[in-house]
Amino acid sequence: MSDPMRPRASLRTAVVWDVLKDALDRRVETTGKEESRAELDVLDTGGGSGNFAVPVARLGHRVTVVDPSPNALFALERRAAEAGVADRVRGVQGDVLGLFDVVERGGFDAVLCHGVLEYVDDPAEGVRLAVDALRPSGILSLLGAGLGGAVLARALAGHFTEAQTALTDPAGRWGAGDPVPRRFTAEQLTELVEAAGVRVDAVHGVRVFADLVPGVLVDTEPGALEALLKLEAAAAELPAFHSVATQLHVLGEARDTAGA
Repeated sequence: MSDPMRPRASLRTAVVWDVLKDALDRRVETTGKEESRAELDVLDTGGGSGNFAVPVARLGHRVTVVDPSPNALFALERRAAEAGVADRVRGVQGDVLGLFDVVERGGFDAVLCHGVLEYVDDPAEGVRLAVDALRPSGILSLLGAGLGGAVLARALAGHFTEAQTALTDPAGRWGAGDPVPRRFTAEQLTELVEAAGVRVDAVHGVRVFADLVPGVLVDTEPGALEALLKLEAAAAELPAFHSVATQLHVLGEARDTAGA
């Protein structure tokens, strides 16, 4: 089942959600847990108001959300209560660079690090800390802003100088007014993940087309949303489209050092 957040928001979440849900289901199977212990411990760093945390909790897992914003955590609490999963969602104030001030090291079956690396001073350290929160063979779900998608968007908007600036800037920014401090290529993200001791299982391009299609078409044309969702899913795993995606998703598994 796809992410219950419908209809328009699903364009931003569907690909990641479907991949993540499958990975969590596989993790349950490989742990060999009994039905009474089928719940996973999931950490969502920068999880905000629970776009992923609440649906993950609906699957029956326990989710800890670490976010620096008190307002986001308040919204998370309300959202979890409305969804009937307040007992499986815990919000704590903090950030990825101070992660082990608020959560246990090595205590999680899966860690979500979505939309975090763009904003930290040291992305490599951010990934290492996220990985250190994993149990052996745990799942890392990493989502970062894509460089190519920003370049394409600026160019299609007629801002050609800004597009070129983003293309050549070390941080992938198009100018002083750019609200995103840093963007990545698929190669950069996979290198960060592998350097932190995680085996990369899959890379997906997210919002390859969704941000380029006029909203009025998606909202008014019969069947357009479902067709676009299918197109996004079909293109997500193709490397040719990673270079133009608005976001890049890397799914990996922490190496079991005990068995290495």
